[in-house]
Amino acid sequence: MNTHRSLPRRAALAATAFAAALVVAASGGGESTVTADTSAAASTTTTTTPASTPDDRHNQADVAFAQGMIPHHRQAVLMSDMVAAHGASADVKMLAAEIREAQVPEIETMSGWLRAWGEKVPAGTGMDGMGHRDDGSGMPGTMDHREMGRLGDARGNAFDTMFLTMMIEHHEGAIDMAGTVKQRGAYGPAKDLADAIITSQTAEIARMRQMLDAGRP
Repeated sequence: MNTHRSLPRRAALAATAFAAALVVAASGGGESTVTADTSAAASTTTTTTPASTPDDRHNQADVAFAQGMIPHHRQAVLMSDMVAAHGASADVKMLAAEIREAQVPEIETMSGWLRAWGEKVPAGTGMDGMGHRDDGSGMPGTMDHREMGRLGDARGNAFDTMFLTMMIEHHEGAIDMAGTVKQRGAYGPAKDLADAIITSQTAEIARMRQMLDAGRP
């Protein structure tokens, strides 16, 4: 599968588009920030509303991160679920199980944030819903229907090689998204999750590249 030259360029372009979207979201109107009541009327009462902590505050960059990362994670889970039936390597199957185990709880965590903020929880995977823009471009690293179809048609060692190559690009996209919310977001837990994504997925990328370089699968 001769994709090593084209994947970095495509991931970089998609990451740039996503970063620009978050910049607009963070700087635009309608920023959703939880703050304490500091009006003059409030000061005349005997009860003082406590000031918001950093973890209470969020902005539109945090919303965009959760709404983009949820379908992004769902596609990674979908790809990982294919491995048990289609893959050949025990190492790849173990990696896929670890990806699924890590990302399913993160989906639930981010969904909980969005519900608490009164925001829409996206439906579907990175191929649809909030995972695609009107121009057809996806979130960084997401695969389109054609690519997912090719992965689903592959078997054995060919599947494993395609899975690793595609998942590297997918992880690189998630890392770019996480880096953007660390810069533009305001919500402490979102920044903490972004750190965890960067750390874990960077390590997994190194592991997948070692598998490919060693000719395994």
